[in-house]
Amino acid sequence: TVHRNKNLTAQGAYVLADADGRRRAILLATGSEVEIAMAARDILQAEDIGTRVVSMPCWELFEAQDQGYRKRVLPGGPVRVAVEAGVRFGWDRWLYGERGKRGKSGFVGMHGFGASAPAGTLYKEFGITAEAVAQKVRDLLDGKWEPDTTL
Repeated sequence: TVHRNKNLTAQGAYVLADADGRRRAILLATGSEVEIAMAARDILQAEDIGTRVVSMPCWELFEAQDQGYRKRVLPGGPVRVAVEAGVRFGWDRWLYGERGKRGKSGFVGMHGFGASAPAGTLYKEFGITAEAVAQKVRDLLDGKWEPDTTL
């Protein structure tokens, strides 16, 4: 929504919206899931949970950036939650790696293949909603992490 001279998508990932106040959570999303992450950010910010949204249109381009840039986009410390209408495969690199931690990371998305319906129906059926993302963040902040056994 703000014009920039630099093509941020060419860097593979960028901060779409930063936290208001102390950053406690980072939401990561690609494509249409960015809308869900932004809505979850609104919910969390209303609860004084500072939340950054990172748009990650291309993991490979982001990985090719220098470490300083990657650290600025994904600093260590806050909990991380990825939002993906597809399966989790590949997200752990950005949830657990590069200063992320297993006990402070979560995933909201599909855990298998084969479902077919309009996107809104699938998102609701599989819990890929802003409310589910916000709850995942709250649970992680409260230390209610459970290992994902669907991998």
